[in-house]
Amino acid sequence: MKGLIAAVPTPVDESLAPVKAAFLEHCTWALAAGCDGLNVLGTTGEANSLGMAQRKQVMSWAAGAIDPERLMVGSGLPSLHDTLELTRLAAGMGYRVALVLPPFYYKPVGNDGLVGWYEALDRALGSVPIEICFYNYPQMTGTPIPVEVVERLAKRHPHRFTGIKDSSGDLDYCRTLAARLPGFKVFPGSETALGESAASGFAGCISATVNITAPLCARLLSEGDTNGLGERITALRAEIAGQPIIPSVKYLVGRRSGDEVWQTVLPPFVPLETASRRVLDAIAASLNAPEQDEDEEAIAADAVRTLLRERDA
Repeated sequence: MKGLIAAVPTPVDESLAPVKAAFLEHCTWALAAGCDGLNVLGTTGEANSLGMAQRKQVMSWAAGAIDPERLMVGSGLPSLHDTLELTRLAAGMGYRVALVLPPFYYKPVGNDGLVGWYEALDRALGSVPIEICFYNYPQMTGTPIPVEVVERLAKRHPHRFTGIKDSSGDLDYCRTLAARLPGFKVFPGSETALGESAASGFAGCISATVNITAPLCARLLSEGDTNGLGERITALRAEIAGQPIIPSVKYLVGRRSGDEVWQTVLPPFVPLETASRRVLDAIAASLNAPEQDEDEEAIAADAVRTLLRERDA
């Protein structure tokens, strides 16, 4: 899997149970909008706020409706046993790639400890046909995956450890991995890196905001950076990420689909404040407007920036 990948959110109802119809509607839209693949049950999918049974349910919905070649699933948990259970289940459902966090509860964990944990997962999987994509998000886990760890595992087990999603925001980390490990799939966690994918050897991106920016990103990849398209994508990413990002992505998906179920977030998230909703409403309006020329796009961007200043005043 490579290219433009949306880290899809998980809709939940008022009882905090996942909602199948809304989930599959959005997955279908994202693929039709230009995504090459979907990351199910990652951070954006609030996976670590869902129970094991709920995660298995969402996994089955996606695998039953979408070509598994276009899916990767988050299966990483602090427990090696639970990670193994979800990863085996994913392979049985047809998933080809599992996105696996490092063991993030006990600290500090040295390089040998991380290598040992991932190798234990590989041994337990045995001949199970599923690739592992590391998930580096130290701002959330508190446990970074050093370049040395990735390099050791990818070289020892090249058919198992085939890629990494990096959500740290450190593009130098991504560039280093791509340079040291030719053929290893490096996915920055933001679509703002798409412009340098070819030059830096990235496999694409896996991003929360691609749930919103997919049509623009697909144009960027097919047409190139024409008429300031890359700049617009970067600005949209910054504007959305300037609010609580996961509630904001869900809110904007709800604006697009018209389904109110997307307004519900799992604790510890809380509903968006009025000021944030106003900013997001302006973004939604700009995305839903007819094709604009550069002057009109600049006016729309100025309107969003004005709302941001008013919110922060």
